[in-house]
Amino acid sequence: MSSDPASSAPASDGRPPLHVLLCAPRGFCAGVVRAIDAVERALALYGAPVYVRHEIVHNKFVVDGLRAKGAIFVEELDDVPDGDAPVIFSAHGVPKAVPEAARQRNLFTIDATCPLVTKVHREAEVHWRRGRLVVLIGHAGHPEVVGTMGQLPAGAVLLVESVADVARLAPPPDATLAWASQTTLSVDDTREIVAALEARFPAIVGPHKDDICYATTNRQEAVKAVAPRVEAMIVVGAPNSSNSQRLREVAEQAGCRTSLLVQRAQDLDVAKLAGVTRLAVTAGASAPETLVEEILDALRARFDVTIETVTTAVENVYFPLPRELRAREQA
Repeated sequence: MSSDPASSAPASDGRPPLHVLLCAPRGFCAGVVRAIDAVERALALYGAPVYVRHEIVHNKFVVDGLRAKGAIFVEELDDVPDGDAPVIFSAHGVPKAVPEAARQRNLFTIDATCPLVTKVHREAEVHWRRGRLVVLIGHAGHPEVVGTMGQLPAGAVLLVESVADVARLAPPPDATLAWASQTTLSVDDTREIVAALEARFPAIVGPHKDDICYATTNRQEAVKAVAPRVEAMIVVGAPNSSNSQRLREVAEQAGCRTSLLVQRAQDLDVAKLAGVTRLAVTAGASAPETLVEEILDALRARFDVTIETVTTAVENVYFPLPRELRAREQA
């Protein structure tokens, strides 16, 4: 930690004081770094265009930057023309039908699925092979959930989003169950859903290790540590980013009265910070540090800012590039 809380006196130029608690860890996780590096490496090795199915990560700034370098983002494989241009699958993962369709068209694919998401896919497949029906905790329609459910035949995965959904579950009477979860959920909310599942289905089998990824857990714990100490929280991230939305929710649940999800400095409504003297700043796992700095610069323009870094964990996780790119580099 650094620096003492700001004085209550305005700066000589009239800017009101603002003490910022900067959460650490924040921003990019190893899976996001790997996915972005995969697109950049593919562009360097093969040249443009490189096709990417869905946003490589949920951040417009990142996507626009890669698009400017020659990446073409498409919604479905049908949008990719025949040819030898690389096609990259996003960090969120894809249903099995997608790479199979790519193979049938002889497309060159690179799988940038986060290894922690791949772990959930493999767990689900193991449960299915052992005759278990899989209960997936997640948000309907999220790309990661679509990809995980798409690893198994239709009906093999039951999705629950809340404790209320657990009460409504109606598996066959003779079914044996296992549970898995989306990696970017609220740690606390997921714990409540798991407790409900275990109370209703005592024989349900869980993963060997919690599916919530280390980065999600660490960023939420940092927010919990600072939320009671501040009047407002800024979460730098995109509205379609699950982990960023969860950070905003965690801040509110931990006692922060105002929690704002902001993509860029230009989106920051400073009026909502009127009267605030202590503010926390964090960033979702798909938000680059440059956007955090952009937000801090915007705050400095309006306030006399002092910064205190609050570190609750140190991350040193690294995921190697997809094997298709490693093989090319070693050739």
